[in-house]
Amino acid sequence: MLRVISGPTLTQHFNTNPLLCGLRLWLSRADVLSSLAHLEAVMGKNCRRILFAFLLTSVATLISVGQEGDGTRRNRGPAKPITVPVTLRLPKPVEMRVVDFLLREDGEMQTILSIRHQNDNPLTLALLLQDDLVSSINTETRGLGDFIRHQPSGTRIMTGYIRAGSVEVRRKFTTDLEKAASTLRPPLALASAAPFNPFVEIIETLRRFDSQPLGRRAIIVVSDGLDISRGLDSSGPTQSLDLQRAINEAQRRSVAIYSIYVPSAAVENTLLLGANGQSCLERLSSETGGRAFFQGTGAPVSFDPFLREIDNSLSRQLAVTYLSTHTSKGFHRLDIKPLEKDIEIRHPAGYTR
Repeated sequence: MLRVISGPTLTQHFNTNPLLCGLRLWLSRADVLSSLAHLEAVMGKNCRRILFAFLLTSVATLISVGQEGDGTRRNRGPAKPITVPVTLRLPKPVEMRVVDFLLREDGEMQTILSIRHQNDNPLTLALLLQDDLVSSINTETRGLGDFIRHQPSGTRIMTGYIRAGSVEVRRKFTTDLEKAASTLRPPLALASAAPFNPFVEIIETLRRFDSQPLGRRAIIVVSDGLDISRGLDSSGPTQSLDLQRAINEAQRRSVAIYSIYVPSAAVENTLLLGANGQSCLERLSSETGGRAFFQGTGAPVSFDPFLREIDNSLSRQLAVTYLSTHTSKGFHRLDIKPLEKDIEIRHPAGYTR
């Protein structure tokens, strides 16, 4: 459900633009009527019409100048379509439910062009595992393989490993779910395979989505979330430049990132670094419309409850395309609200042009 918002009125121009405040005081109704009466008596009706037309032209000119000087009312250029991943959280399982919601960008209502569901838009999904994670999760690759095999027909899957240098792509995007699942192996659990930070490889993976159809997209990343490329003291969620870049690239490509925290072999018993890694994954997922999963500060006993939650979320992910009226460069904040009180919506914080 959308609302139509009218444009600014002439009175609003006078109230909000300082260039017109003096003109408003001078052009009070009493002054204009008094001046016109005097002019009619002195110069006659024809001269009065000429002067009145001059006054209207002056007002229009000043309003135009005021609009050019006010950045919020500058011509924004043609509107552009934007697609964002939106995930519904319903109170109980249902086969189908029509959900109405309001979508605002930078505080202004936007026009929704289309909403694509699981039935009419197959998911494009990448699965990434960091190659230096602790060996206690080696048995989880079987569960990850089953997760891939049980995805709906038409789902495009890519598998890869985050390691030093670049992503080791085990299978490019394919609709052959069995082949994609068979490429999974246990992580090496060796410090020599450790990346300086996983976010560079996540960015590399995000670029591979450029060759895929626009629509429902997601990444599942199993990682320690640590960026130590600039030292251990700069591994927090607000200090990693590559984390911010990964968030920007995911938002720009409409990819929701789901993350599972597992410590790496080198920092398994370091609580501070573990907390930093979890915080980085939490920020990565929450700002892209996904969700982060932890189990204390160590490796999860099992991925199964996490994968069930992720599978449920992906089945309810929508690809919402709307007409953005904000074409300037920079960050544009999104606010999407459901009209029904018993529904929650998870979506990206915004996107950067």
